[in-house]
Amino acid sequence: MGTFEDQRGVTVVIVALLFLVFIGFTAVAIDVGHLFIVRNELQNAADAGCLAGGRFLYRDDGQAVNENSNHIAYQAAMANKSDSTPVDVHWTGGNTGDVERGHWSFATRTFTPTDLTQPVNLWDVSAEELDANPAFINALRVKTRREDTTSASLFARIFGYENFSLSREAIAYIGFAGTLAPGEADQPIAICKESLLVGGQYTCSTGRMITNHEVVAGQESGGWTDFNQDSPCLTGTNRETVRSLICGGGNPDPIIVHQPIATYEGYIEFAHGMLRDCWEAFTGKTQLWTLTLPVIECPGGSVGSCANVVGAVTVNIVWVTMWQDDPTYSDAPWQMENPRTGTTWFSNNPDGQARWNSFVQDFNLKKLDGSPVPYQRRGVYFLPDCQAHPPRGRTGGENFGILAKIPVLVK
Repeated sequence: MGTFEDQRGVTVVIVALLFLVFIGFTAVAIDVGHLFIVRNELQNAADAGCLAGGRFLYRDDGQAVNENSNHIAYQAAMANKSDSTPVDVHWTGGNTGDVERGHWSFATRTFTPTDLTQPVNLWDVSAEELDANPAFINALRVKTRREDTTSASLFARIFGYENFSLSREAIAYIGFAGTLAPGEADQPIAICKESLLVGGQYTCSTGRMITNHEVVAGQESGGWTDFNQDSPCLTGTNRETVRSLICGGGNPDPIIVHQPIATYEGYIEFAHGMLRDCWEAFTGKTQLWTLTLPVIECPGGSVGSCANVVGAVTVNIVWVTMWQDDPTYSDAPWQMENPRTGTTWFSNNPDGQARWNSFVQDFNLKKLDGSPVPYQRRGVYFLPDCQAHPPRGRTGGENFGILAKIPVLVK
């Protein structure tokens, strides 16, 4: 049996060993916590860089990818610090290194860098085809590092760990226009999603008609809106507000995608006449009237009084009929630019009905059932626009031909 002094000696040794273990765990805990902070700061820098560059991924007119977006992303990332030290971003220009433009696929969750600058067509193509097309530039990736200037350990160096190398990356995705900023919707009109799709794909080859006279069950292509998203299903559309918004400053408040908006199908007194006067003054009845409008869901081809916003679209108004009946077709068009063909349609036929039939055929104006649109009072006839458009709004909408301006993080 050991003496008391022997037992005390053993206890001292055990306590010393436990103290060293405790110090080791404490050092690890402190350094791990410190590394988490450094990592989060690196992630914040990467997030800031790709979000800043993503806003400028396309030029202002949407006609081409903006090669300067890499530089914007680089500067935004480098403006951040990690552990009070500027982050490392290995980029010296072009589309290589730690700042890259490219394509993000949701199906494969992968990013493919590419330096292409020409936009792809967004019409007559499925969402799956766009997602699989690496030529569709829709994302920007930024990597941030603490490698050139590593993160020093605080206590773990007593165990031989002097410093740590860390890196993080972020990917910002530019989708399709969803939420619209104030003034980005040009007129108090909402377009039905169903009228823009042929075979489930957005198309700009088929024109439609919005009737502001009588509701045609299952054949509605759009309707009035006062842009109200504050309990719209309870309060409905204010007709006086609609009239005040015609050729005004656009939507006064943001239009939020995937939220309901107040709508109205049918006749609002004086509203159609005001719209026609504005259209005629702007176009002289010979030029296109290009408008950006919210897109809504119209189940069963009916606008209803409250509809869900799913995106935005740019359309060309090609004709607006008078508010009163015109049985002799006296106001049928004589001439109009045709965005489908890039030519100007015209007819010298004195027979108004013949002119109208020629116009409808040339512009491919159809009802939802595929039959030609009629010549009808208080009608608004439009073609979706087949051009690259200035990016608008926040990512989140469905594809109706307009890319978003504001990206979202996908990684």
